[in-house]
Amino acid sequence: MAERSFAREVQQLRVPAGTEFRGEGILAVTKALLESGVSYVTGYQGSPISHLMDVLADAQPILSELGVYFEPAASEAAAAAALSASVNYPVRGAVTWKSTVGTNVASDALANLASGGVTGGALIIVGEDYGEGSSIMQERTHAFAMKSQMWLLDPKPNLPAIVQAVHDGFALSEATNTPVMLELRIRSCHLHGSFTTRENRRPAFTLKQALENPTRDVNRIVLPPASFLHEKEKLEQRWPAAVKFIQEHQLNEFVEGDLDHIGVITLGGMSNNVLRALKNLEQADLFGNTRVPLYVLNVAYPLVEEEVIRFCQGKRAVLMVEEGQPDYLEQNLHTILRRHDLDTAVHGKDLLPLGGDYTVAVLQKGLRGFLERHHPAAFAKPVALAMPTPTARAATAASEAIATATASATTLVPSASADLATALATLLPPRPPGLCVGCPERPIFSSLKLVERELGMHHVSADIGCHLFSIMPPFNLGATTMGYGLGGSSASAFAAGAQLGASKRAIAFMGDGGFWHNGLTSGIANAVFNKQDNVFVIVDNNYSAATGGQDIPSSRAFNPHRSTQHPIERAVRGVGVDWVRTLTHTYDINGMRAALKEALSTNTPGPKVVIAQSECMLNRQRREKPAKAKAIKGGERVLKERFGVDAAVCSGDHACMRVSGCPSLTLAPSGDALKPDPVASVDEHCVACGHCGEVADAAVLCPSFYKATKVHNPGRFERWRNRIRQSTVGWLQARQWRARSERALFPLEALK
Repeated sequence: MAERSFAREVQQLRVPAGTEFRGEGILAVTKALLESGVSYVTGYQGSPISHLMDVLADAQPILSELGVYFEPAASEAAAAAALSASVNYPVRGAVTWKSTVGTNVASDALANLASGGVTGGALIIVGEDYGEGSSIMQERTHAFAMKSQMWLLDPKPNLPAIVQAVHDGFALSEATNTPVMLELRIRSCHLHGSFTTRENRRPAFTLKQALENPTRDVNRIVLPPASFLHEKEKLEQRWPAAVKFIQEHQLNEFVEGDLDHIGVITLGGMSNNVLRALKNLEQADLFGNTRVPLYVLNVAYPLVEEEVIRFCQGKRAVLMVEEGQPDYLEQNLHTILRRHDLDTAVHGKDLLPLGGDYTVAVLQKGLRGFLERHHPAAFAKPVALAMPTPTARAATAASEAIATATASATTLVPSASADLATALATLLPPRPPGLCVGCPERPIFSSLKLVERELGMHHVSADIGCHLFSIMPPFNLGATTMGYGLGGSSASAFAAGAQLGASKRAIAFMGDGGFWHNGLTSGIANAVFNKQDNVFVIVDNNYSAATGGQDIPSSRAFNPHRSTQHPIERAVRGVGVDWVRTLTHTYDINGMRAALKEALSTNTPGPKVVIAQSECMLNRQRREKPAKAKAIKGGERVLKERFGVDAAVCSGDHACMRVSGCPSLTLAPSGDALKPDPVASVDEHCVACGHCGEVADAAVLCPSFYKATKVHNPGRFERWRNRIRQSTVGWLQARQWRARSERALFPLEALK
């Protein structure tokens, strides 16, 4: 069950040519693929392109009508390998995945594909996830494009430009026999806009034709001596063809300006921020007109020397706007200019931060420094013209303050960052990422903490997914994370513990998505083959929850287009694991703790596998809340449960928080003058999983927790019973208040 359905939106994919298409960036990409005559599409979900996979899944009937094959791949490597269909046949194929982590997984297939080259267009749509809001290591796709010499497109963040980039990507790939990468930043994937559609095209050459008329070209296979010939072909044929195509089709853009002695070179994906920063400096307007000439690189790689020389000729200085480090484009720019004996000064990382997001505020500061150095007249206006209104002065001061603070935060200057962090720390409490309210993974880690009270701390290898939040408080579990599905392999070296007589075993975690992606072979099968003694915990929450709830082989839901309901335990036993325990209800703390304790202490040789199953609470709520709301509206009797804490009973020990960490569990005043410390409290987000009360006091149900049930549309008997209860409670409360009042008015009488 994907976290979002596009069943309604995908109907737009059928609109005729010339229609104004309105929607999200990922919808526009799908429409562009259909307009391009794509034959097959595959990929692996991950931010920010998870929804692209969801759109393609919801558009399955439309794809089938056009003869387009779509499948969600088992991994990025599987998706990249599928592009081999375009090596010998003139079929267009597209794959998609998340940023550099996906590219790393796919690197073997991509390197071979780029070496041998393609006949049909091969497009790799990468969800670029770089910056301070990213969930991965701070790397960029640019390096991989350079390494394997694949052309990299970075279109401007608007729907017409993104759609055109898809069309250009296929054409560029076919013109140069080279795979093309198209990077879409997070904002580009989810921005909304419009573009004018073209007609959807059936594939010019179908997969059926390829199967019925097989061909082969040994020179496309990476074997010597062909592998060396591939390198010559890249340099002598493909590169010149790419440069020619980029120039003839004007993929990069030149924006004129009257300050022709300076200029800014920017990647297409950052052009909006550059223009906004120039507008804030009063050097551009809202419509894209700018005084400072711009060279917009919609093709990030390769850099076209002739265009660079054309832009920089006669300029005193240029500013290269390129996020991240190393500064590939800035170095390339220096090389080209010096090779052609141009003395144009190149600025980049000397005026802009080495790393981090290039927000408008950051760019504004860097551009101001660039202009002050090479065009100080930009800020030297006549006094009469430079007198803003008080409101404008206040707005300008606020804007500059925000720009300075933000730029300081993103530069790598220790003093500025430290000062800002210190100032913010006094105002804002720390808020590390954590598991959702009612997450079924939380009791797994609570159980392990309880086991460690008895058996001591253990080495824990973590993995990519929601369960990675176990490394944060209150659990503080997990020493490393090396890649999706590599939690098991990460503990391999510690398998030597049994041979060395160690008294403890290493523990490795992975999710069900990671298990099917990589963990079955590289983790579990490898452990069986090497007779490891480690403990593996597989968190099975019904789907690939961390990427949006997409189905996987072990999903328990029926999927009309995919084969699901293949138990993880069967796969684990199939590769040779003997000791397996499957728990179908992770909220059972006692059962969970017993299974983990047995796995860590049993004398059974070989790897031990604990499969902890419970449905992702977030997806469950997405399904159940609308259903309950509909039932309530229809007059049906519906029960809603939640937990609470009796302040009079709560001791204030807060063990429930130390071993739970649920966001719905907080502190509140006790309401009793004799109990000054705050007590535990459950807020309105509670989903009644009961975990907080069960883990309190070492998994003995805390008596201060109670479960309340709210009845919607109750029956006649329930309403009568509720009135009796309220009357009785009201009478008892009034009696209690009278007694308290008498003790307050006549304290000496009360003592007698």
